[in-house]
Amino acid sequence: MEAERSPFVRLFTYPGARGFCLAAVLARVPLGMMGLGIVLALNNIYDEWTSAGMMSAVYTLSAAVVTPVYARLFDRFGQRRVGLAALLVQAAAILTFAFGAMNRVPLGFLFLLAALMGLTQFAFGALVRTRWAWVLRDDRTNLLNTAYALESGLDECVFILGPILSAYLATSVNPVAQLFVPAAALLAGGLAFFSMRSTEPPAIVKVVPGQIDEGAESPVDGSGAVLPGRGDRLGGARSALLYPGVALLVVVFIVFNMSFSAVDVSVTALTKSLGREGAVGLQLALFALGSLCGAVIFGSVRLKGSRWRYLVLFLCLLTTGYVVFRLVMDNLVYLGLAEVVTGLCVSPIFATGNLIVRESVDSRTLTEGLSWLSTGGSIGTSFGSTLAGVALDRFGPHGGMTIPAIVTFCAIPLALAGWALSRRRQAVPDPTP
Repeated sequence: MEAERSPFVRLFTYPGARGFCLAAVLARVPLGMMGLGIVLALNNIYDEWTSAGMMSAVYTLSAAVVTPVYARLFDRFGQRRVGLAALLVQAAAILTFAFGAMNRVPLGFLFLLAALMGLTQFAFGALVRTRWAWVLRDDRTNLLNTAYALESGLDECVFILGPILSAYLATSVNPVAQLFVPAAALLAGGLAFFSMRSTEPPAIVKVVPGQIDEGAESPVDGSGAVLPGRGDRLGGARSALLYPGVALLVVVFIVFNMSFSAVDVSVTALTKSLGREGAVGLQLALFALGSLCGAVIFGSVRLKGSRWRYLVLFLCLLTTGYVVFRLVMDNLVYLGLAEVVTGLCVSPIFATGNLIVRESVDSRTLTEGLSWLSTGGSIGTSFGSTLAGVALDRFGPHGGMTIPAIVTFCAIPLALAGWALSRRRQAVPDPTP
């Protein structure tokens, strides 16, 4: 009977899983609203796409710089201890930016506020995925694959509702009204998430020689429990980027993530040029809806073989979908259909990347490894919004919509290199340092 139950249902039989999962969804609302919210606010104020794209880029790039720093602190000292302080500062920074934009402060000051807002942000997605890895540490039925697919799907739920809400608030309430909702959601969801102590992974302490055997395979935490995953024998864990394939995977995430912000900005410009500004949220939500469906499918099947192989496949399919975007973009109905179909590839790409990290790094650096993917995504989206903004000002919406296919195609050779590296490592096992 247990084997017949849906893997998604089985996930929530673990105590506390439902609570921290739902709280993390609420805390991630800014992911779906802030990028587009900044673009809409700045474009309404200055009527110029380049400044709007650069402002969004400053925000995401600033967040990318500090994400690995926060991640190492989370791994070292624990989620609650670090997260509560950072959460309060982050919410205050978002509110300060919103009030500054509402009062039309000088553009240079807004750039400083955008940088401050980004510098106070950490990757909630990495925290909840690390929590799943801890909760499922004794599972042997591939439920972690399902959990990561679920989280990618929930990310897409955020991206479905976020753009719609941002567009509605910006066009129907106030050009900066959409900046206040993320701060409230972040506070409510974040405080609830960090209050759930029973599912929090233990903080990692440096192992003192003599506490464990020289042949121990896994690190220990502050309570003496053995943590799952590949472990260094003694001493502190090395950076996640030093594990084979992780740095290359981050580069892949930088390159192909440029496509998503380029799509957001280009679709926003397209709907504006067609006199259909109110449709931008729904149009972007269709892309996220397809990704949500892809997450459900991906989390329900058991894949065999190299994770890198599936990453290459999904990137190829995503590139093809972006080419279709460019061909049908003058018809919003056809574009919407293409977005739903193409979106089926998005969540599986993120879930596959997270699983590659989980299989590659020491458990003491899991949050850092997952956060590096968020960092790569943030860097990519910042570059993508900037490139798309320049292309839009020079060539219009059609020029902006060429960016997604180009950058995603460039990620495919990098993923192929990662696949080749993983096959070489399987042939010659990597010795424990």
